[in-house]
Amino acid sequence: MKKLEGKVAVITGGNSGIGLATARLLANEGAHVYITGRRQAELDAAVREIGENVTGVQSDVSNLADLDRLFDTVRRQHGQLDILFANAALGEFMPLGQITEEHYDRTFDINVKGLLFTVQKALPLFKEGGSIVLNASTAGSTGTPALSVYSATKAAVRNFARSWTLDLKDRNIRVNVVSPGPIHTQGLAGLAGGEDNLGAFAETIPWGRLGQPEEVAKVVLFLASDDSSFVVGSEIFVDGGVAQI
Repeated sequence: MKKLEGKVAVITGGNSGIGLATARLLANEGAHVYITGRRQAELDAAVREIGENVTGVQSDVSNLADLDRLFDTVRRQHGQLDILFANAALGEFMPLGQITEEHYDRTFDINVKGLLFTVQKALPLFKEGGSIVLNASTAGSTGTPALSVYSATKAAVRNFARSWTLDLKDRNIRVNVVSPGPIHTQGLAGLAGGEDNLGAFAETIPWGRLGQPEEVAKVVLFLASDDSSFVVGSEIFVDGGVAQI
């Protein structure tokens, strides 16, 4: 039997990278997966790639009306929710002396406000015993030049899991965090200034290579499934040793 047979999952930012790899894996394991993305064309392409057990809902997590529409769609079509992977985020290099209010607001609106209200608005649909997985980063635990705003948002995500575990324990809803290191995605390539520059990231990783989105997806599947029934409030690093050594 598949690990997630009959389950309903929502993955924000599920149209590319880690989100898409996770949506593909959860759908293959029997869940019906709702994925979101801001760009309709990319979202439609992701739905076609996954093929079965998937619904795309165009939305921006920093827009609360979009979140209401997302979860209203889940309520109308399935009436419940078992798994939430709050994955949507953005990151941009910006040295301390050049940080603007716009940069700060944009990063916190998506990575912190968006994640918070994604979880809050999902709660009425959750069955007892559900699983919430938050996507953080090794940047939340380490210092990175010119990435302080992004890193601060990911540190906030880590603490959300600690606090929300206590808020939700009476409903038996587990909250955990996955913290990837450098993963080979379009997002990382954009941050690095192109695919040709990704080698510099790989050189910083003790394991000697970039991670793949599917390697993060397998950890999210573990946290979403009953295999992790006694894993609560935890952070699992998928980083090739970046934050460990």
